[in-house]
Amino acid sequence: MTFSKLRSFVLFTFLFLLFSISAFAQNTTKNFNRPRTFDAQHYILRISFDRANKTVFGDTTVQLKPLSDNFNTVQLDAVGLKFESVKLEPDNQDLSYKTDKDSVIVTLDKAYSKDDLISIRFKYSATPKKGIYFVDKKVEDGETVNDAQIWTQGEAQESRHWFPSFDSPNDKATTEELITVEKGLTVIGNGEFLGKEVTADGKETHHYKMPVPHSIYLTSFIAGNFAKQTDSYKNIPLTYYVYPGRESIIPQAYGKTKDMFRVFEELTKVDFPYNKYDQTIVANFNFGGMENITATTMADTEIMMAGFAFAKDGVEDLVSHELAHSWFGNLVTCKNWSELWLNEGFATFMEAAYREKMYGRANYLQKINSDALQFITSDAVSRNRHALFNTKADPNDDGLFDTTTYQKGGAVIHILRETVGDEAFWKAINIYLNRHKFDNVETPDLQKAMEEASGQNLGWFFKQWVYGAGSPKLNVKPIYNAKTKTLNLTVDQLQKLDNITPSAFILPMEIELKTAKGLKKEDIKIMKRQEIISLKVDSKPNSIKFDPNDKIPLKTVKIQPIIAN
Repeated sequence: MTFSKLRSFVLFTFLFLLFSISAFAQNTTKNFNRPRTFDAQHYILRISFDRANKTVFGDTTVQLKPLSDNFNTVQLDAVGLKFESVKLEPDNQDLSYKTDKDSVIVTLDKAYSKDDLISIRFKYSATPKKGIYFVDKKVEDGETVNDAQIWTQGEAQESRHWFPSFDSPNDKATTEELITVEKGLTVIGNGEFLGKEVTADGKETHHYKMPVPHSIYLTSFIAGNFAKQTDSYKNIPLTYYVYPGRESIIPQAYGKTKDMFRVFEELTKVDFPYNKYDQTIVANFNFGGMENITATTMADTEIMMAGFAFAKDGVEDLVSHELAHSWFGNLVTCKNWSELWLNEGFATFMEAAYREKMYGRANYLQKINSDALQFITSDAVSRNRHALFNTKADPNDDGLFDTTTYQKGGAVIHILRETVGDEAFWKAINIYLNRHKFDNVETPDLQKAMEEASGQNLGWFFKQWVYGAGSPKLNVKPIYNAKTKTLNLTVDQLQKLDNITPSAFILPMEIELKTAKGLKKEDIKIMKRQEIISLKVDSKPNSIKFDPNDKIPLKTVKIQPIIAN
């Protein structure tokens, strides 16, 4: 998922104007993974609508396997669903059930073993407040801006508003959609399009099947009036859906999609893992984009900005971010919402990685530094400070999607790359993706892959950058001793002390000194709240620069005037 770029820019501008590791205790031992009693195997979603009343009619089959024997009760997430019947398939046997405000609890006909496959069919209706969104036709100055649309948004946990499910990322299942709409409308769903049939009342049912297991929040469909253009990358069909008459935006917004595929495959050495990739614009979307599996949804307001030169970089970042989720978020998925940075931090980092391949290192660092600055600025005024591993994660709050999870996440991955080295970093990424493909991941999975590829112990790195909050704030007092030709640097870490921010970050970095004889570079390591570093120099430095190659962009450094004695 991507923030709205325009809102992000306004927020950043506003915030800019406002403008010892043992000392913090981060709860990393608590299990944030949602307990499961069954493993969902497959969902068959049969959906139709009463558009005038914004009502959804659902007929969903959930196929599942118990995780232990003597299994006789199934509890599924279901919000605002009015059930007509709950039956056991294939016998069409009625099952007793009860509902509460956010779930349906089904009593099975008998106790089942973990070897059994159970199919339960639910028929229901809903007028959802979330999950499915009805958009009315919009006309301005006699011209259609957008036709009426219906689209879904699942992340973080909105799917439960339109079908009963285990609506948590740590369960993956295949899905099948049969979406019935007025004849002539376009329907975009997940996976392979199996065709459409005309119903008895003259409508059309569009059939999609997603054969690869995925977390339920990635399930989606869009229905509306769209113009369609097709292309391909290798044997992968690429399809772009925009409003009729707006086809000229496709090459401007999506023209580099194939380059992005190529770059991501080259970097990760993992082929695109699915059988198609659609990109569709919709109206009134709350985010910049959403990486619904094989079928990304994007805000029309964002994509239409591609026609303006000043916004092209932002649109390109949006398109690459959502495609990157095909590897980071969809292929491997955070196991719980506290680990969301593993999805969003990587997708943000891959925006910069794509830029580096296409436009060079300077462009890459510009993006990384911009992300770091956005985080530092917002963190300075944040009332909800949290670590990348977010123990405050609330899937019901859009605040889950913030500059810590995205921008800090991307910058930390850059620092990790610089820490282990480029070769080890990309080797570790390949290990991480292959080892956990079509499965869920947690931070220790990433750490293990990085340590395996680099041969380094990275506990200190993950403790401060992932399980600790904030970033280092350095104040440097340089004193030059002419007699001994020694430069003494007193480095104080001034970041606020609290229970989640390290009192002292460990910062291995380079320092660049400019003297009369030229540039001199030294490797230093800051480890304490106050560190005194002595360096031999040929004369009083004219300038001092910490971290000249921006290996640790998540920092602020204030260097006092040099005192000579």
